[in-house]
Amino acid sequence: MQNLADLLLQRLNGELPKLREGSLLVLHTDGLIADRTRDVDVALTTLHDVLTSAPESLEETCDQLLAALLPSRPADDVALLIARTRALDPDHVAAINLPSDPAAVSGARRFASDVLAAWGLEEMSFTTELAVNELVTNAIRYGNSPIQLRLILQSTLTCEVSDASSTAPHLRRARIFHEGGRGLLLVAQLTDRWGARHGREGKVIRAEQALPATGGSDH
Repeated sequence: MQNLADLLLQRLNGELPKLREGSLLVLHTDGLIADRTRDVDVALTTLHDVLTSAPESLEETCDQLLAALLPSRPADDVALLIARTRALDPDHVAAINLPSDPAAVSGARRFASDVLAAWGLEEMSFTTELAVNELVTNAIRYGNSPIQLRLILQSTLTCEVSDASSTAPHLRRARIFHEGGRGLLLVAQLTDRWGARHGREGKVIRAEQALPATGGSDH
């Protein structure tokens, strides 16, 4: 069993396959398995045995791991995080590939508007189109092809724009005499969360919005 840093490095280098739906990701500090009175390999075997018969509840799985691996008074601090992978419902994902051409921005906005109408979320169009406009513009202006816009409907509405450049935009406040520089600030202020993630083939910039109280209830 490898440590998290090694696994992440291998994943970025394309040396690991994608995780199957329902896979468990277990992240922990050394304090969970390292103890002067116990062999680390024995602790890892115990961890594996618990996970093999893990219940559906992640909280119960955490409790079982802690009970099996920790003494009543552990000598070190312990942090444990477990997550289960889920696959996206194809009906809740819409994507379009975009050329590296400023003229493609208006088409990206129309695409987003049409998708939201199909999902019954027309009331979210204004903010979503603004986010799409700014993120796609940044990708075309500062990124590299291929460029893709993706909308994801789950517990939130996520707008993702990916490109082949590894350089992420920085949030900054434009001065009154600057013609640009306000796009990402607007996205940050009008959406609930935004962020970036890097991969082997570039980056993804995303913005998330909470769903309306009565909207998207069938999704």
